[in-house]
Amino acid sequence: MSQDFDAAVIGSGPNGLCAAIALARAGLRVVLYEAHDTVGGGMRSAELTLPGFRHDVCSAIHPMALSSPFLRELDLEQHGLEWVHPEVPMAHPLEAEGVVVSLERSLEATQEGLGTSGGGYARRYGPFVSGWERLAADALGPLGVPGDPILLGRFGLHAFQSGMGHARRAFFGEAGAAYFAGLAAHSVLPLERVPSAAIGLMLMLAGHAVGWPFPRGGAQSLADALRACLEAHGGVVRTGTPITELGQVETQGPTFFDTGPRALAAIAGPALPESYGRAVQRFRYGPGAFKVDYALDGPIPWTDARVARAATVHLGGSTAEICESERLAWRGEHAERPYCILAQHSLFDETRAPEGKHTCWVYCHVPHGSTVDRQAAIEDQIERWAPGFRERVLESRVTTSADLEAYNPNYVGGDVNGGAAVLTQLFTRPRVQLNPYATPSPRLFLCSASTPPGGGVHGMGGYHAVRLSGAVPPESASP
Repeated sequence: MSQDFDAAVIGSGPNGLCAAIALARAGLRVVLYEAHDTVGGGMRSAELTLPGFRHDVCSAIHPMALSSPFLRELDLEQHGLEWVHPEVPMAHPLEAEGVVVSLERSLEATQEGLGTSGGGYARRYGPFVSGWERLAADALGPLGVPGDPILLGRFGLHAFQSGMGHARRAFFGEAGAAYFAGLAAHSVLPLERVPSAAIGLMLMLAGHAVGWPFPRGGAQSLADALRACLEAHGGVVRTGTPITELGQVETQGPTFFDTGPRALAAIAGPALPESYGRAVQRFRYGPGAFKVDYALDGPIPWTDARVARAATVHLGGSTAEICESERLAWRGEHAERPYCILAQHSLFDETRAPEGKHTCWVYCHVPHGSTVDRQAAIEDQIERWAPGFRERVLESRVTTSADLEAYNPNYVGGDVNGGAAVLTQLFTRPRVQLNPYATPSPRLFLCSASTPPGGGVHGMGGYHAVRLSGAVPPESASP
């Protein structure tokens, strides 16, 4: 192949697209390769059930996209992106009749909704919300000198705890504990383990600072806007082009892999020592996800209408039930009552379904690589708070953990976070070294969710990989 490019990126997830944009904005001629026919990685949308019903294939709600310093800088609205903000970021109905705790945009409104459980909520978290841009810039990166060490240090006192440890210290009573347990469960860790509190806190603070929005028309709209931004800076995108060996890459310059570390080692072959391949084989992956997409004949019939104010709903009931669900998935077992995360986009975005119809996107955590069908268990959970849900279902589409990996090899065993967020892999993924994006080859770099800051649609792994690679002057990569 011709060698007409200065740099290349393999994989077009959020990190790969952001790496390519950072390179192109610095004046390099960049080519990006994607095996699928569309860019996006985990940011894709498709009619998975019936014609006219548009579902997000993987990621669906994007609080970290609006928190990302790099994505904010790109002004993607000029490339057609429109964010939809539901009235409430998240609702969590409890078992007790008439009790719904919600993550509201307002700290004070959230505190009021938590009742006696929420004492001191606004005072405790207010400084982090007001300093969110500085905190997010420090938290969404590798270890280094923080821009605001005092704020980050104060955050660390709360974050480096287990989810349940923070819930017990910060909240009074079951309502607050369950509210935070649902947030911390996004870590895909047992809630007794450090640092499950950190992920819960980041999502909670983002909800207050920027909301939990989603792109109008589906996650694909964000991917398409990033592609348009890259092409506007002269980048070239080659979809339908799987890369299986380095000889296919049209450059001898720096090459960035938005892939798992094992895939990088396989593609690089003899360009990397065998010791690197052995090291990344030890990289630890966590539980998988089991997902169901629904086409519905009407909105979900929630018993409490307040649940319909939110696009995201946490279905797990009590703290004990959520903890048990996450603990069992980590142990390789399936919970009878799985903790479920549900998104109801079509209540706020009419492009997702035909008039009068609706969509539902819902998943739970399951053992790594599970092929067990959990649809009935998920529907039982929805029916607890929305009796009659099954009667609204027109069609459904099941995706097991094994299906997720087949669709996107980065999701090893169905782990959509690109690796377990255990303490030893939080800042040193995929292995312990000063520059987590570097490999033994001076021209090959890893920039996927298997590098800091881990999973989520923020693109900061790609940005930091470029910034620390030496491929461009540091000031050129800066957001």
